[in-house]
Amino acid sequence: MTSTIKVDNIQKTSDGSNIIKKCGSTITIGSSGQTVAVACGATTSGMGRTGAVDWCTTAKTSPFTSANGVGYFVNTNAGTITVTLPSSPSAGDIVAFKDYANTWDNNNVTVCRNGSKINGSCGNATLNTEDQSVTLVYVDGTRGWKTVNDSTSDVTGGAYITATGGTITTVDTNFKVHTFTSSGTFCVSGGGGPLAKIDYIVVAGGGGGGSNHGAGGGAGGFREAHCSTTSGPYTASPLSTPVSLQGQIGSFPVTVGAGGAGGVAACGNGVSGNNSVFDTITSTGGGRGATAGGPTTSQGLPGGSGGGGTYNAICAGTGNTPPVSPPQGNPGGNGIPYPPGTQGGGGGATAAGVIGAPSKAGDGGAGATTNITGSPVARAGGGGGGETSYGASTPGAGGTGGGGEGSTGPGAAGSAGTANTGGGGGGGFAAPGTNGGAGGSGIVVIRYRFQ
Repeated sequence: MTSTIKVDNIQKTSDGSNIIKKCGSTITIGSSGQTVAVACGATTSGMGRTGAVDWCTTAKTSPFTSANGVGYFVNTNAGTITVTLPSSPSAGDIVAFKDYANTWDNNNVTVCRNGSKINGSCGNATLNTEDQSVTLVYVDGTRGWKTVNDSTSDVTGGAYITATGGTITTVDTNFKVHTFTSSGTFCVSGGGGPLAKIDYIVVAGGGGGGSNHGAGGGAGGFREAHCSTTSGPYTASPLSTPVSLQGQIGSFPVTVGAGGAGGVAACGNGVSGNNSVFDTITSTGGGRGATAGGPTTSQGLPGGSGGGGTYNAICAGTGNTPPVSPPQGNPGGNGIPYPPGTQGGGGGATAAGVIGAPSKAGDGGAGATTNITGSPVARAGGGGGGETSYGASTPGAGGTGGGGEGSTGPGAAGSAGTANTGGGGGGGFAAPGTNGGAGGSGIVVIRYRFQ
């Protein structure tokens, strides 16, 4: 059986002061000079909260679920802590957190979203700044919990990155890809949390093929990073490292290296490719292919991948120059002396250029294939050596990944490397000499999770 007691006022028996007083439509709790307290951890509703919280002064030292209307001092001195936001929040719900021991920079607080978005992102937030304090208010299902007060001006709820620059596409639902086919700037306006990782490929310009008994140009250096836990389970190249870049707010110049010019018959040297750069990552331009015959003889040069050698400039250029790990490329193929006198192919990202054979110029080395853009694409193949009027009756093929084919006969120049692959240029024909092919320009591709 339930009983109901109806009163207008409740008073203390000791002094007759009001605890609860009703006057018309106004209800007053407590009186002047008194304190009205809500127990730590208790929830309130319909109290007309206007953006403040009640602080629980017992510091939290282990994982917990926060309650609407409560602020918490979180002590991570002993290690990281996960805080879970209230489930099924209503508009206007509010929580707050403060670094108790000034240790959040060493031991982060992970704010688990518990099914709701944080600042419009479907990812947990990370609080990682010493002495940080932050207040979150639930707005709606579109934006979720919004930051209304943050001592650092940026909550890394921000688990993920927001950025501009290059040509932007969405792949695999949750990932953005920025493709730079020319130099530009990658601008990050949000991010910084542990999940804000950036995967990339940086491909330099390919080396030009040599003219007049010309060898193939080396491919531009190929460098890739792929962290499968943050950037998805795509198939990376064999040259990939698992160490991705940490996303940070700021502007980062991107340089896309041009391919080197091919040698000009009958005596011009080819030109090595130009470097491509993103943040701290530099890929080296491919080495030029050697030139032989006429008044000029030049060696194949080192580079990301090395240029091939010829019959009287036998030694090819070395690859992975300067050295990085994993290697960014391979050496070119050597030429073989007259007779028969044939040219080597330029090195590629995953294979060395092929040495010339008695009846065939050397093929360019194979490039590297990656799915960073959402579909498999090969890049950084070496250029093939050119056909000659004696010896090599068959030109060297360009390596998979944009390498140019060597000259196919009198009057035919070596083929250029494919643009934005970093492929090496093909070598030119001899007697009479023809031009070597130009190296292909490079490319920079950046990938990250955005939700």
